[in-house]
Amino acid sequence: MNRKLSSRRIYEGRIINLRLDQVELPDGRRTEREIVEHPGAAVVVPVGDDGSVHLVIQYRDAASETLLELPAGKLEPGEGPAGCARRELLEELGLEAGKLEPLGSLYSSPGFCEEVLHLFLARELRQCEAEMDHDEFIEAEVRPLGGLDQWLGEIRDAKSVAGILLAWRLSDGRA
Repeated sequence: MNRKLSSRRIYEGRIINLRLDQVELPDGRRTEREIVEHPGAAVVVPVGDDGSVHLVIQYRDAASETLLELPAGKLEPGEGPAGCARRELLEELGLEAGKLEPLGSLYSSPGFCEEVLHLFLARELRQCEAEMDHDEFIEAEVRPLGGLDQWLGEIRDAKSVAGILLAWRLSDGRA
């Protein structure tokens, strides 16, 4: 196991921080690791009574393309994952969930990032008015969970693929 010898923050931003860690490897050699510090995020799989999955379409600057995704967002200070999931569902799709079930947590990219993604299945959806952030331009898209094999390949966002597959597994591949 690697042993951290020292740590120094080299960048502080609005969404992420970056630190440089000095580590000792199991064979005694020393090296540096660049680590992205992120507060974590919630990812929501909103499934309607008819078995449809509610998705968002938005342009992502880092990918330089428009992506089909699940609603998601970073945890705010003092906010728990479930509260974040409910907030993001309302902000991005204008939906409230009567039931919110944890699907598990995963790392987005553990080779360099601390971010933990908390996945939730949202059911008993009620339409409300969306409260999008001022810098978000999002379109809604609805797809049948039961027809997953027809459209899952359109999704290139890993957190969305993982969340949809976890929800699909719970439904036994039906809806």
